[in-house]
Amino acid sequence: MKLLKSSAAFGAMTLISRILGFARDVVLARFFGAGMIMDAFAAAFRLPNLLRRIFAEGSFSLAFVPVFSEAREQDDPKALRELIDAVAGSLLAILLVVTAIGVLMAPLIMRIVVPGFADNPEQMQLAGDLLRVMFPYLMLVSLTAMAAGILNTIGRFALPALTPVMLNVSIIVAAVAFSHYFERPIMAVAWGVLIAGFLQLMMLMPALMRHGLLPRPRTQFQHAGVRKIGKLMLPTLFGSSVAQINLLFDTFLASLLIAGSVSWLYYSERLMDFPLGIFGVALATVILPTLSRMHAHSDHQQFRQTLEWALTLGMVIGVPAAVGLMLLAEPLMLTLFQRGEFSLQDAQWAGFALSTYCLGLPAFIAVKILAPAYYSRQDTVTPVKIAVVALLSNMLLNVVFVGLLVLYWTEPGGGWWQRMQQSPGIHAGLALASSASGWLNAGLLWYFLKRSGSQPDLQWKQALRIIFAAIGMGLMVVWLSPPIEQWQAASGTQRVLWAGSTITSGAAAFGLLLMVFGMRKHHLIRSD
Repeated sequence: MKLLKSSAAFGAMTLISRILGFARDVVLARFFGAGMIMDAFAAAFRLPNLLRRIFAEGSFSLAFVPVFSEAREQDDPKALRELIDAVAGSLLAILLVVTAIGVLMAPLIMRIVVPGFADNPEQMQLAGDLLRVMFPYLMLVSLTAMAAGILNTIGRFALPALTPVMLNVSIIVAAVAFSHYFERPIMAVAWGVLIAGFLQLMMLMPALMRHGLLPRPRTQFQHAGVRKIGKLMLPTLFGSSVAQINLLFDTFLASLLIAGSVSWLYYSERLMDFPLGIFGVALATVILPTLSRMHAHSDHQQFRQTLEWALTLGMVIGVPAAVGLMLLAEPLMLTLFQRGEFSLQDAQWAGFALSTYCLGLPAFIAVKILAPAYYSRQDTVTPVKIAVVALLSNMLLNVVFVGLLVLYWTEPGGGWWQRMQQSPGIHAGLALASSASGWLNAGLLWYFLKRSGSQPDLQWKQALRIIFAAIGMGLMVVWLSPPIEQWQAASGTQRVLWAGSTITSGAAAFGLLLMVFGMRKHHLIRSD
């Protein structure tokens, strides 16, 4: 129950952030649409955002939280303070070097990441300038992640989960209030991202001060705790970032496709991130310090039961969310984004990508839950091996699915390369490859837990209840949702009413069917 309450608190704060995130994307769609300019921003923002997830929320947090939790269990305030100060100083020193390199080499980095922009020098220049302004965000948000890790370990989840609100608010204000002051209006959004980094960090400082845990940075690379975190980080740099590397590779390939492909993938990812960010990340964040503590006390039975509970709750969220988003992909794109510079065609192709991404949503949530089972035991080697397989499979499947779509989706005639660059819809092959590799990643993480004796029991009864309830929910959604032609012709108000009533009815049907099939409240609090 305590974990459920913590997850709910984290999820509630994240929900606020995600709602504002939707508002942010609505503003970006309204002002910049899904063309050349938005492609440049989405590609430039991808890199600091990817590095944030790898170094800050991913690798660093996964290494720092178990070590910090272990030090806290020893009940030595002086040693704990020394650890915090040494980690903060060492992290800051590394980030300053990385940030300087990123700012200086921004144009070259963009040429490597999005080679497809080379045919449009103006777009390539814009992408490089945007990256140069936004790259320091990595340093600020990494320090924020350390502060959040400290607060999460002492059981304070709500405030760290609320920090992304600053990013969304800052981007909205920059686009609406300041974009017209810039010769290239999208540059205002880049400065909004940078300012958000400062706001996020400042937001957590008072809470750290109240608990006596505010870092006083001291560069001490030889500190035992810093060396241990560094040792754990090296493999997790890769193991925790497979999804992000996949997305970067998707951006690389999407830049070679028809204009708008990068933006269509961006908007579809944003919708898919809604359940993943609220529930998947919430569960992963909450169970990591808990599993670390259970491992420190050798409580193996409770360790497995906690994983079973998290996976069951993850399925209750992930399966119906995947079904609902898949069935309402284009209607949701129309409702949320189709205005201003964002056209009906943009909604269609962004929705197409979303429907294929959603095939992997339950797997993405499962990965978020299963990975902490390894990192809490300070096993960083196994996830890396699994990550290598998943990454290579994604790259191979990208080529396979894009090739199949070019052959069977596009009109015959012309060269293969020409058909790939001029036909919309090919980008969905990239989303499909990400979904397939996500399932492979989750399956391998589950399988190799056997060797450690930490694999939770398969809850087949619960899984079948959830799947059948989701099927019933899907039938309800199909019955209630108007034909797509009516969605396209409807007003904004009508779309909102249709979407709201369909989603509410579908969720109610799912909950009712779960009860009919035998799931009760206690199943979401503890494992059978």
